[in-house]
Amino acid sequence: MNILGIAGSLRKDSLNKKLLAYAASVARDMGREIRIADLGGVPLYNADVEAAGLPPGVVAFRDDLKQADAVVIATPEYNNSFPGVLKNAIDWGSSKGNCWDGKVVALMGATPGNFGTVLAQAQLRNIFCILNAVVVPTPFVYVPRAHEAFDADGTLNNSMAAENLKNLLTRLFEVTEALKTRR
Repeated sequence: MNILGIAGSLRKDSLNKKLLAYAASVARDMGREIRIADLGGVPLYNADVEAAGLPPGVVAFRDDLKQADAVVIATPEYNNSFPGVLKNAIDWGSSKGNCWDGKVVALMGATPGNFGTVLAQAQLRNIFCILNAVVVPTPFVYVPRAHEAFDADGTLNNSMAAENLKNLLTRLFEVTEALKTRR
């Protein structure tokens, strides 16, 4: 099973990159690998740029997305929504042939606030429905006060979020395998 991980933040010390790295370590313990995409080389979507030829960072991202059976997304929540870098990646992935079509998507998110990433994830669910992706419905993985949620070694110390994350990955693997056998 080919699983791609995407963090919706470009920051070096991003809480969502930490969450995605933790998810990758949990997946490894479960016998699966999550390859982490780098969105740093993906420019802002521009139809004129697209018409002139896809930039190398976009080609690499789209190739990663095409190869993936499933995608794990860790998103911050900015101003009650998800960040532009993630919207940009979604747009590049859906132009000139929808690379999201049929992908199984698991959503999670971390934020320093107390509310988690409830609104950002709800908006992403709507978008992926339009793109014909299958979003794993539950459990929800919200990591509030995320600046306090990781140990020095990157372990998620929020026990409820850690349990939900493991269960979300289990569901992601089950749904992805079930859909692969039906194709």
